[in-house]
Amino acid sequence: MKARTRINHQITAPTLRVIDETGANLGVLSLTDALNKAIELGSDLIEVSGASNPPVAKIMDFGKFQYLENKKQKQARSNAHQTETKALQVKIGTGDHDLEIKAIKASAFLSEGHRVKLELYLRGRAKYFDQDFLRGRLDRLMKFITVSYRVASGPERSPKGISLVIERAK
Repeated sequence: MKARTRINHQITAPTLRVIDETGANLGVLSLTDALNKAIELGSDLIEVSGASNPPVAKIMDFGKFQYLENKKQKQARSNAHQTETKALQVKIGTGDHDLEIKAIKASAFLSEGHRVKLELYLRGRAKYFDQDFLRGRLDRLMKFITVSYRVASGPERSPKGISLVIERAK
C-alpha cells in the first residue's frame, strides 16, 4: 500500500528543503516560510521525500503532481516484462515427428521469454507406470528443444499426469 502524500498543513516537519516547480532549490526553510512561499506562488506545498533529513517538499499544483506520479507509475508498469506460462501436452504414445513439432513450438515460446509447462497426459492404467519410464517419455520431448533452457520445477505429479516447467537459461 502506498503512503499518502502530505500537502500544505498536513506536513509536520519544522524545517523543509524546498524545491520549486522547475526543480530549482530554494534552500532549507521553516514550515511557515515554505507555506507562505507556496501561497504566494498560488500553488501547494507537497512533501516529496519525508524520510530524508530535512524532508524535501516541492511547490507545485497538487493535481499536476498526481498526474505526473500516475504517468510515472503507468510507464513503469508498461516497461515491466510480463512472463506467461504456456502449456504443451503430450501423451505416452506420441510419435517422434509430433514431438518435434511440439518442441518447435516450445522453442518459440522460450525464445519469446515465456515459461513452458510440459504435461505428460496419462489415462487409465498409464497413471501407474514406472516413474522412470514416464520421465523418459518427457525427456524424449525435451531432447528436441533447440533453445537452451533450465528446469524451473522438476517433474511432479499433477491431476492429469506428470508436469514439468522449463524456462529460458539466463
